[in-house]
Amino acid sequence: MSKQAEFAVILRMNPMFADLGADELQRLAGLCHTRQLAAGEVLFQKGDPGDALFGVRSGQIRLETGGSDGNRATVSFMGPGDLFGEIAVLDGQDRIAEATAGEPSELFVLRRGDFLGFLAREPKVAVRLIELLSQRIRRQSERMEDSVLQPLPVRLARRLCALAEDFGSEVHISQEQLGIFVGAARESVNRQLQSWRRDGILDLQRGRILLHNMPKLTAVARND
Repeated sequence: MSKQAEFAVILRMNPMFADLGADELQRLAGLCHTRQLAAGEVLFQKGDPGDALFGVRSGQIRLETGGSDGNRATVSFMGPGDLFGEIAVLDGQDRIAEATAGEPSELFVLRRGDFLGFLAREPKVAVRLIELLSQRIRRQSERMEDSVLQPLPVRLARRLCALAEDFGSEVHISQEQLGIFVGAARESVNRQLQSWRRDGILDLQRGRILLHNMPKLTAVARND
């Protein structure tokens, strides 16, 4: 399969482009090029111009943001098949986060000028973009509610389940990063993970978590 065909498949998997026909997807995929990143290499920094949409062909991209006090927070992890950079590529404003390769990665790159030209010719894609951004706002509101109202085991289980959907049963993430995700101290996260380890739900290794019993973890996430 050619790289162009691969990017078309990734686009098809994304709700933003799922309703496009095969010919439309191929035309859009034909506008992209690829970029290689080494582990730890920065793709863009906060404040850089938003000039491209990215799709992950292989590897992992970590999106982080930070304040003037030097503290950093991981916003999300992007793995194979994920797209990111939609907001910046639409409005052309500065990036609001930093993107770094967590491991050797290859990306599909779609430049803003090419993308906007395609949107002008394909208005239904613009409608899908509006729907996608609205869904993101809803998810952010739900996460905020979770951080205030739900107990730590539920918040932690929901985050692990979400990561498992993207990366499978072996999740590469530190306990400190998990704490940032769920708004809890690393010590509290560790106590809960150790409890689940004793119950056989997961196992802990350096820099990664092995999920052994997803039904039980899902039950916690649902607050059953």
